[in-house]
Amino acid sequence: MTAEHQAEHDYGAAPGGVVEPPVVVLPERRLFSHRARRLRDLSRRMRSMADFLGFAARLAQAQHQVLQKRTSTFAPDSQAFDLALEHGMPPLSVQSLQDDLDWQEDLDALCDALELNVGPAQQTLIRQLRQLDREARRGIAGEVLNAGSGTEEIRAFMPLVAAALQVAWLRQCSVLPRPPKRAEGTAQTVCPCCGALPVASLIQVGRERSRVRYMQCSICAAEWYMERARCTTCFETGKLDYIGLEGEDGQRPLPVRAETCGDCQSYVKIVHRDTEVDADALSDDLASLGLDIMIANERDIGRSSYNPWLIAG
Repeated sequence: MTAEHQAEHDYGAAPGGVVEPPVVVLPERRLFSHRARRLRDLSRRMRSMADFLGFAARLAQAQHQVLQKRTSTFAPDSQAFDLALEHGMPPLSVQSLQDDLDWQEDLDALCDALELNVGPAQQTLIRQLRQLDREARRGIAGEVLNAGSGTEEIRAFMPLVAAALQVAWLRQCSVLPRPPKRAEGTAQTVCPCCGALPVASLIQVGRERSRVRYMQCSICAAEWYMERARCTTCFETGKLDYIGLEGEDGQRPLPVRAETCGDCQSYVKIVHRDTEVDADALSDDLASLGLDIMIANERDIGRSSYNPWLIAG
């Protein structure tokens, strides 16, 4: 594949027909099922990544099963939620609720759902994860929730623990009494529902959100509005560039580009659901790993988003 650069801002302002798109959208409980289908499709299309994306598809399907079958024991204080929402604080803060949400039980259920549907290497990893005590698991979760890359000893466990955290937080986020208000200033760089980093940005579809950009949270999957042709980290507009990959046929294999910023030397991927309606932020980010590699080789810039299923040393 080759690089495809585009400096001009064809991602410009939202179209005139969209006056007031919703600023924060809570996740749907069917998200994991949709993600599993997308990953299965991508595993067939991206043959060099078939095994990796196939495992990710099975992990997403296991998330869907756990979300549908398990009932959480966490009983939030509705007044505390209302107070957080009133003051513009993330009501499901990943820093505050790590010891309150029963994600460890979700992790056990996830291992049960996944173990018989993966190969010997993954089964060994799951058995090793089961043998860790709760405090060791908590340490891995803390690394994920702080958007870390982990040590060599725990790195292989992080996507599985992250998957359990995603189940626990999406479950709670999907039933918030109302979406938070739009954050102000630098608070827009993190999720207004839980305070985690985004995994990527999405150009959305639908009557209210057609061709409008949203960031999607890497943990709870909430989405928040972000103007296009504006850096999602420093909010500058003057030094943006758009980079994609092209196949040998000159076509883009995925509906993904990277928006790079010369002001803060960072980038975030943009996933175009207006090009492929089934595109998914986390899935298409995984499948476009080649774009991250190309940027790392060509430019001295850092990624401003976080995919907890893509842990590299």
